[in-house]
Amino acid sequence: MTWAMKYLKHKYSAVKVESDGIVFDSKLEERYYQQLKIRKRIGEVVLFLMQVPFRLSGGVFYRVDFIEFLADGTVRFVDTKGMITQECKNKIKQVEAEYPPIRIEIVTKDQV
Repeated sequence: MTWAMKYLKHKYSAVKVESDGIVFDSKLEERYYQQLKIRKRIGEVVLFLMQVPFRLSGGVFYRVDFIEFLADGTVRFVDTKGMITQECKNKIKQVEAEYPPIRIEIVTKDQV
């Protein structure tokens, strides 16, 4: 972890965390990652991708935290959020409009 990651404050008080050599933007995102690893080990999740970008019109990008491929064939798009801003809501709506049938699920700290 770099000096800046340890000492610079995030605008929403999120704390960067390192686990398995991966730096996560928040403790919540890291906890969800740990849950995904367990779900993969027991066979519920076949595989998952992290930090997948979506290119949106106007040169905007939205990066979803996780894409989960479940054993039953379901694909979930999951974002972990400690605070849901209006900008976040707008970008999610834009992703869902430009990439149907994608639906992004928000996971909050009381769900992990």
